[in-house]
Amino acid sequence: MSNSFKTIDEYIQNFPDDIQERLQKIRATIKDAAPEAEEAISYAMPTFKLNGNLVHFAAFTNHIGFYPAPSGMEEFQEELSLYKSGKGSVQFPLDKPLPLDLVSKIVKYRVNQNLENKKTKKK
Repeated sequence: MSNSFKTIDEYIQNFPDDIQERLQKIRATIKDAAPEAEEAISYAMPTFKLNGNLVHFAAFTNHIGFYPAPSGMEEFQEELSLYKSGKGSVQFPLDKPLPLDLVSKIVKYRVNQNLENKKTKKK
């Protein structure tokens, strides 16, 4: 698979239909939770930006990776404990439903965090 995607649409089109559907669901959930965020490709992954990186997501062989930064992981540690995770990432298995409500809560948290960081930097 190419790493030279310019848009999220290009990225998603490189996967089988069932994975495309999951990627579109997570994308739509992020858009709904952060309507002001801009879509981009960063680190060869679909990314949403709002005063800096907000969240990233990506498809892998057995899971969808979701990257809400370490702060997003820490804030929702209990809910995310059901999934394999790292410092700033979580894996949603392909054989389980996507936790879209949780994704939405995490994105909204990250939006507030980035907006607060912007206010703090202006002072």
